[in-house]
Order: sequence, then C-alpha cells, then structure tokens
Amino acid sequence: MPRALTESAASASFPDDAVELGRIAGAWGVRGGVRVKPFAARPLALLHATQWFLRAGDDPGAAPPLPAVLQVTAARMQAGTVVAVCDTLHDRDAAEALRGARVFVSRAQFPNADADEYYWVDLIGLEVRNRRGERLGVVGGLLETGPQCVLCVTAPDAAAEELLIPFVAAHVDRVDLAARLIEVDWQREG
Repeated sequence: MPRALTESAASASFPDDAVELGRIAGAWGVRGGVRVKPFAARPLALLHATQWFLRAGDDPGAAPPLPAVLQVTAARMQAGTVVAVCDTLHDRDAAEALRGARVFVSRAQFPNADADEYYWVDLIGLEVRNRRGERLGVVGGLLETGPQCVLCVTAPDAAAEELLIPFVAAHVDRVDLAARLIEVDWQREG
C-alpha cells in the first residue's frame, strides 16, 4: 500500500502555469521509482523540476486516487524514458498504481533556455507577422521533423490554409516573447 503523502506534498496546489510534459509508464525498480514517457526528446524540465503535479490519465475511473504532487529527489534519462525517485513513493506497488497518470510541471520550474532557444509552450499562441507587417496568423502548434521544428500557423481567417514555417534562422527573423510576436521571412501564397 502507498504510504501517506508528506504534509508539503499534500498541501501543494496545482499551479496556474502547469504544463503537461509526459505520462507515467510504470514502476522503475523495487523502491518506488517511476518511469515517465516524456513528450519531448530533451525533457529538461522533467529532469530539473523538484515537484511533479499529477492528474488522472485517459481512464480516471480505472486508477486509484492519485497523489496531488510527487516530490522528485532524483531524475535521469534511461532508454528514452525519464526515471525518477520520489520521496512520497516507497515501494513498487505504489509506483505501479500511478501508471497512466499525466505529469505536469510548473512553467516557473523550467530551466532557463539558452539564447535563441525557446520552449514550445512559450511559442504557442504567439502572433506571426512577415517582413511587410502582414499578419499571417497565430502559432497553434509545432511539428518535430528531425533536423528542425516547424511552426504550424493558424490563419487569421478560417478560409485560409494553415501555414507550415520552418523554425530556422533562414525564415525566422525575430522572436519577441514579451510582445508575443514572431517575425518571419514568409509570404502567404495567392
């Protein structure tokens, strides 16, 4: 049986800036470690965060009640997953009971990005304009294509098609997170 949560874990509230970063894939080891399938190839936020907030997976009725938060004491990459030790889990059964849970991290716990690097979550929702000042739309998502990411830009008018703009220096002139704007060297066809 899982042990009771520590007082600090039980009192933690779900942050307003929470970002879903992965799903618990199962137990790791016999002492309550967990394996998380991350959504990113380089899950820096999962590896650095000291608190993981949990929500039920796709079938919340099938899972026992989840702890609100896991206090992460160590995390590392192993074979494409993040393996972590949490002070609130003490045996394999407690960790296995969390299989399928959605893992969130407060955006405030993300490590700082290097110059000219951006978290996808920070780009989604930004307005995209070209060099002529024409509004091309809003970033609705990104695609990982291997060597580069691609901005999926939703057109301002529903009749226009979504634009796919490679997120590379040849096409992206400037990203201004404060102004919520991306300026690009790109034209809408037609």
